[in-house]
Amino acid sequence: MLTWRKLPLTLAFAGLVALAFGAGCRGFFPKPVLQSIAINPTAPQVNVGQTQNLQLFGTYDDGTRSQVTSGVGWSVAPTSVATITGTGSATLTGVTSGSATITASAQALSATATATVIGNVTSITVSPTTGNVKIGGTTGAPFTFAATPGPPAFITADNGGTLVITPADGKITCTVSLDTSNNPDELCTAITGAASSYTIVMTYPSPTGGTVTSTPTATLTVN
Repeated sequence: MLTWRKLPLTLAFAGLVALAFGAGCRGFFPKPVLQSIAINPTAPQVNVGQTQNLQLFGTYDDGTRSQVTSGVGWSVAPTSVATITGTGSATLTGVTSGSATITASAQALSATATATVIGNVTSITVSPTTGNVKIGGTTGAPFTFAATPGPPAFITADNGGTLVITPADGKITCTVSLDTSNNPDELCTAITGAASSYTIVMTYPSPTGGTVTSTPTATLTVN
């Protein structure tokens, strides 16, 4: 039986044992180690002059995943298309239409994502509406896609546009070039096995969501 004099000593001893056990347990369960990082969202889109919030998430060696909020570095290139600020979370600002590469780093790890800066485009007009190419010929058929109201003034596959060619048989190749007025266009050529006729349209993200499609539909004749 414990006496009243021995009780305080017993309680003190029990407290020391508990502290030692807790310290030992912490030694057995070390802090998880960061294994990889990823930017969220993975493919951010932002309108010109507007912002998008970005976060960095990490996966640890114990299988857990959580947001990384300290020791994070952010950068974007080219800064002529977008800028970025912040240390934990970041704010991406669209400068002009196009694509930019975002890089985040934390604890000697790095992650990248491609951001698309969307211009103020509500309609796209193609010119000319018809073109003609010969298989193996040296002259291609140019198509210019003018945007309204802009920016950008002209849409190409290099600044966020998507060229849709039907039928999609891979026999038509279109590359970005400059027309006679020094405006960017899509110069299309044909290779062996191409069909006799194709339709060509350009699509571009709408600033309000969805897509804008060029009108009228352009026709490419192959002979």
